[in-house]
Amino acid sequence: MKHPSANIQITSKSHEKYGMMKALSLKVSLMLHQTAFYQKWQFSRQSAPQYSLEQGFHPVSWISALLTSRKNFSIYFKRTMHPALPKGWLFCLFIAALLLLMPAFNLSAQPVNGTAADITLDWPDWRGKDRDGIWHETGVPLKFSVETLEAKWSVPIGPGYSGPTVANGRVYLTDRLEKPSQSEGILCFDEKTGKKLWEYRYACEYEGVGYPAGPRASVVISGGKAYALGTMGHLHCLDASTGEVIWKKDMGREYQIRMPIWGISATPLVSGDKIILQISGSDNACVVALDKNTGREIWQSLEDVASYSAPVIFEKNGKRVLVVWTEDHLAGLEPENGKVYWKFPWKLNMGMGISTPVLYDDHVFVSAFYNGSLLVRLGDDYHTAERVWQREGRSERQTDALHCVMNTPVIMDGYIYGVDSYGELRCLEFLTGDRVWESLAAVKKDRWANIHFIQHGENTWMFNEHGELIITRLTPEGYEEISRTKIIEPTREQLPRGVTWSHPAFANRHVFIRNDQELRCVDLGQ
Repeated sequence: MKHPSANIQITSKSHEKYGMMKALSLKVSLMLHQTAFYQKWQFSRQSAPQYSLEQGFHPVSWISALLTSRKNFSIYFKRTMHPALPKGWLFCLFIAALLLLMPAFNLSAQPVNGTAADITLDWPDWRGKDRDGIWHETGVPLKFSVETLEAKWSVPIGPGYSGPTVANGRVYLTDRLEKPSQSEGILCFDEKTGKKLWEYRYACEYEGVGYPAGPRASVVISGGKAYALGTMGHLHCLDASTGEVIWKKDMGREYQIRMPIWGISATPLVSGDKIILQISGSDNACVVALDKNTGREIWQSLEDVASYSAPVIFEKNGKRVLVVWTEDHLAGLEPENGKVYWKFPWKLNMGMGISTPVLYDDHVFVSAFYNGSLLVRLGDDYHTAERVWQREGRSERQTDALHCVMNTPVIMDGYIYGVDSYGELRCLEFLTGDRVWESLAAVKKDRWANIHFIQHGENTWMFNEHGELIITRLTPEGYEEISRTKIIEPTREQLPRGVTWSHPAFANRHVFIRNDQELRCVDLGQ
């Protein structure tokens, strides 16, 4: 594919003399863009840059063209640059350094036809690489051109709540089948075509689990391995390329799980050499850490019953804290040994804590459907914490502050944005929990109405339970809708009214989303 520099039209007389350098410019620019330094400087797991044929002038290509010829650069320097500027190769080296550093300053959203410094990223974990719901890609649309985006490809799957994950050209998912017998499956598809690459199924009968539409936790990809946790506690570590089982454990049997009402749901967390799980085990084993390569136990912690919230690790000044939200506590643990640094008693009605804890300005925020919201302030090393405010309404309809269901709120510029118990999109003051505004524009009002938030620069992308993708701007002044399109149809396995409750994956300028019948890939560049 041609590099964009091949289409540059430069009109000044001095620039016309440089046409001969375009071929060399191509080589130099591509070499720079493909270096490990360039990729690590922008973001980890960056894939190769994608170039569009319809390009205009780009400074990376232009500067590299100048640098490929000393004579060429000398002509331009003498005729154009201010005579007071330094001359010679020191200046060339200075420009070369700027060229290498330039990618760091090109992280803002771009139109669909991107630039040579565009960034494409995988989505290998729950809510993205860092579990923060932030989407760092460039070259994505600022608005949609059609009311419905058709699928690039679609493949049939069984029901399930788990959102897809994407890594190294593959898409991963779990589902449940009831015929010929009850089973859970771990599935892998080609990212470009949807072709099924492998499938691993195991017998799994749901016992005492409400809303039995399928597995909850996303497949986590790390170090060439795929980690999948099922609703009844079956844990598998598979080769991510082949689906071969490396190790597996029946956590329900080994740890005598006290099954939550809606099953084991929290996506496992890979940290260093460990995989950390909230599984509701007996005898101080609500949270368990295993060796990610062998499945050997490293530590266990907390007597609590599990909630449905994914564990996260926050770090400051080289100190880390593992934040877990159970049915009984919001707690901070030492990731290496499970030691409890701090915990706040908070008995959740029906254990219904689902959203992921959010870190903002050294505070942690959580919100539950029945129990309202809690904000705690972390100490300088995150190993201590104190309650800032806690608010709870009189009922699921007469709520105070925010009563989230499945959505994880967004916190920006001193304000919290989240969806209340019946679909009310709300803005709260961060330090008080006082309501600033409320809107019903993003999702229809209904019990447990849901939106998943994905932050992309200044815009907040929303995926609602109606299968709609919405680009918005959230500010204290109100809800501003920029564009909306439909990407998938709701299905009725999870809830009779028809919903899409799974979290989408945003990877390599595509969105991957499932309902209870199909997995879809939608090209955001169409």
